[in-house]
Amino acid sequence: MSLELQIVSALLLDSILGDPSWLPHPVRLIGRLAEWSETHCRKLFASGKAAGILTVILVLSATGAGGWGMLHLAGIVHPWAKDVVSIYLLYACFAARDLLAHSSRVAAALVENDPARARIMVGMIVGRDTAGLEEEGVVRACVESVAENTVDGVTAPLFWAAVGGPLGALLYKAVSTMDSMFGYTSEQYLHFGWAPARLDDLVNWLPARITGLLLVLAALILRMHPAAAWRVFLRDRLNHASPNSGHPEAAVAGALGIRLGGLSTYFGKPVQKPVIGDDCCPPHAGHIKQVQDLLIAATVLALIFFIFVRMAFSAVVR
Repeated sequence: MSLELQIVSALLLDSILGDPSWLPHPVRLIGRLAEWSETHCRKLFASGKAAGILTVILVLSATGAGGWGMLHLAGIVHPWAKDVVSIYLLYACFAARDLLAHSSRVAAALVENDPARARIMVGMIVGRDTAGLEEEGVVRACVESVAENTVDGVTAPLFWAAVGGPLGALLYKAVSTMDSMFGYTSEQYLHFGWAPARLDDLVNWLPARITGLLLVLAALILRMHPAAAWRVFLRDRLNHASPNSGHPEAAVAGALGIRLGGLSTYFGKPVQKPVIGDDCCPPHAGHIKQVQDLLIAATVLALIFFIFVRMAFSAVVR
């Protein structure tokens, strides 16, 4: 089975299954390995940065070796077994279904006029404090999360799968997992999380920019506000502390006609983030459905684009 067909099969599997808790998941194992590595590497080095660098090396080495071993052993059994393992590893790297499910719970709570439940639901997918958020703040947080995680959960794994197959996608998820665990500016992780955060910035650099462009195209296809999406993307994509997150968020903000960023609270401390987008209308529950539509359209566009580029490159190399 070709890699292209494996990627398509894995995406379809994610759209059907999502991430059920009963299914063994390689990314959860990577998380446990990262926790173990942090504990032992901190004991070896007084320097938090050195311990973080060693943790990255250990986790990536173990992830690469484990993934390669699974594929190699499956190939010995039968070529079809290797196809099954390849699809499973790729499927584990995609998170579109779960992202849609979590954001839908937020939208449903708002539609049912249950702001307390909406705050709890959105608190499960964002890092900011949500207890004091009004409806606009809940929607803004949810839209930002879906826009940013369109890269982390879908398009970047697709990109690295097209570049390096199942192992490429799996190594990307190892980097992303370590960044989500350690990439904080708190006292505990300011130095330890330096290496995971910088590596995550690197591996997302190109996928984030491609995704921003694809979201503009998605806005055109969905008849939202493509001109505004393009204008805000060009103007505001660098208005973010992250070198990558602003690209998809700017395209989404323009497409929806809302303003993202602004004042948020993290661990009880207010943080004034640069604004992204124009304040054309107040954020409301319907914007969550719109950003979900953009996610789905961008996923399809990314799949087509990355597979086309891979096939064109393969034809040239031959």
